[in-house]
Amino acid sequence: MTASPPALPHSRLKALLIGGFLGIVALKLYFAYALDLYSDEIFYWQASTYPAIAYSDLPFMAALLAGSGSMLLGNSAFAVRALFLLLGSSIPLLVYWLAQPLTGRRQALEAAGLSLCIPLCGFLGLLAVPDVPLLFFGLLFIGCLERAVRLGQIRYWLAAGLASALGVSTHYRFALYLLAGFLCLLVFPSLRRYWRTPGLWLAALILATGLYPTVSFNLHYRLSGIDYHLLERHPWEFQAEGLLHLFKQAILVTPLLYIALLWTLWHLLRSARSGDTSRGLFAVFALCNLGVYLVLAPWADNTRTSIHWPLSGYLPLLVFLPETLREIYARLSARFSHRFAARTLGILIGMGFAGSVIALTGVGAQVLQTWKSPLLSPHLLSNKMAGWKEFNQYLGSVISSQHLAEDDILVSDNYYTAAQIELARPDLRPVYNLDEDKAIRDGRAVQYELWQLNGNALKTLNAPSGLFITEDSTLTVPDKINVLQRTCGYFDRLVFVSQLSLFEGEKRFSFYRADSAAENQSSTAPCPVPSLGWVDQPVENARVEGELPVSGWVINEGLGVAQVTLWIDGQLFGTAKYGGARPDVVDAMQVRSDPNSPGLGFSIPVPSGALSPGRHTLHLEVMGKSGEIQQFGTRSIRVP
Repeated sequence: MTASPPALPHSRLKALLIGGFLGIVALKLYFAYALDLYSDEIFYWQASTYPAIAYSDLPFMAALLAGSGSMLLGNSAFAVRALFLLLGSSIPLLVYWLAQPLTGRRQALEAAGLSLCIPLCGFLGLLAVPDVPLLFFGLLFIGCLERAVRLGQIRYWLAAGLASALGVSTHYRFALYLLAGFLCLLVFPSLRRYWRTPGLWLAALILATGLYPTVSFNLHYRLSGIDYHLLERHPWEFQAEGLLHLFKQAILVTPLLYIALLWTLWHLLRSARSGDTSRGLFAVFALCNLGVYLVLAPWADNTRTSIHWPLSGYLPLLVFLPETLREIYARLSARFSHRFAARTLGILIGMGFAGSVIALTGVGAQVLQTWKSPLLSPHLLSNKMAGWKEFNQYLGSVISSQHLAEDDILVSDNYYTAAQIELARPDLRPVYNLDEDKAIRDGRAVQYELWQLNGNALKTLNAPSGLFITEDSTLTVPDKINVLQRTCGYFDRLVFVSQLSLFEGEKRFSFYRADSAAENQSSTAPCPVPSLGWVDQPVENARVEGELPVSGWVINEGLGVAQVTLWIDGQLFGTAKYGGARPDVVDAMQVRSDPNSPGLGFSIPVPSGALSPGRHTLHLEVMGKSGEIQQFGTRSIRVP
């Protein structure tokens, strides 16, 4: 007699499922309210303020959901996420709906509960990103198609057509769902007859309406969206890191659950070979999504988001995962003991659910950035979804202090800072951006060209003035020098105003007054570029005995350097002597316009005995004549 895990009473199973579901949803609700918007989220909100059927990187669905949330609940991060939260949190209900007619009510409840144990699925809905509607409409499409081929009712064909139309209006990756559906109707003999029925063709007609936005946009704008998703964002060169795809997925899904899901896929494929069309359909949807990403992993985009794409392949497997877990229990019971088998399943489910909680709290931990706790260093946490409220408050004070006129403009070095300003201060719209880096990487440069919010749009304005803002914490000093030199070409004069430092310097911004754009894109006024410096001595981890000479060089190709100071263990130690001749630096760095050249060297001695025995950290701060301050040359030293 085959062993099976001890069955929980139906009421207790429902209680556990409801408790886990409510716990996950509660975390999502709190973090959705407390966290600022991520760069992708804020872009979709901004896109919603320019209604269109498609945008440069995606069709309209993400923007529609973000804008609808704001329309209903006002301009806030929670409002933007509201409908995504609703769709993402309903995934367990969709899994139950998928499973119930095929496996029965109890196993459908188990499958719904197990959806909370895939970390990326439990996390779904916290962020306002297109993966949420993509997966929602994907499951809806699978369920409607399965019912259409099993029951032959035209209402399900129409529903499948609608779900697919909404899916292709969400993301280009929905093409894998369409591929899987096509293969099912082509490969399984019992389904080929549907090619001769009106239901399938009505569904295809509805699908075609959903394809129109994407096709129309690409035909009008030289296939920019297709180029980005198929060509530009991927290196299409072999990357050894891609061979780790399976191992990364196992860690993300949790190893035991990952094995169980692959085992489920194996069983479904065997059932399909035996003629079970329903199980075969789920196997094809899972295999298409998992297989394509596995095969392309060594050549595809591994730096941005591709690691979560296979989630669309795991969700169809949840329907039959409870059967696999019962088989695992039986095998372990026969080989070891019932107790060992029960513990193994408990660990499998527990690790998965814990992974979902960890994924949520890992992202949500950014709310702790505002805690003033000596036990929690901001350096340990990401700040991409924190600090924007403080930034906009500070921006308001800068605008007041600079007495900006009504027709003055705001310009940023990146698109997400500009969009964050527009969300918090609709009265300041439009905010321009000079983003020629991230906007291109994210496939959005074309969109800002269409919206006339980029540098080309500034050229058409009639000599405007205003405020220019850089997010320094996302720029290296050479990057910022390039940004400011480019910006100075748009204005007659750029004057440094102030800096904002948040979370112990982990998030930093600089503000500049910009006066009257130059018609010929050139300016005679010095550009207030930041200083670039280097510490020659001491080297990292130096052992210091006696006097410690601290020396190096600083260049500023704008207004020049005003002062260089030495800081030790966070305390100001003294001002360095600046102006030592460094012709080697002039040659190596090709210095052309620094007013101090060739006097670019600095030095400051730290007398013997000034530092107590032990480890110390020093760094230099340089103040340019513009007033802007940069920190550089952090070194750890040891005094015996």
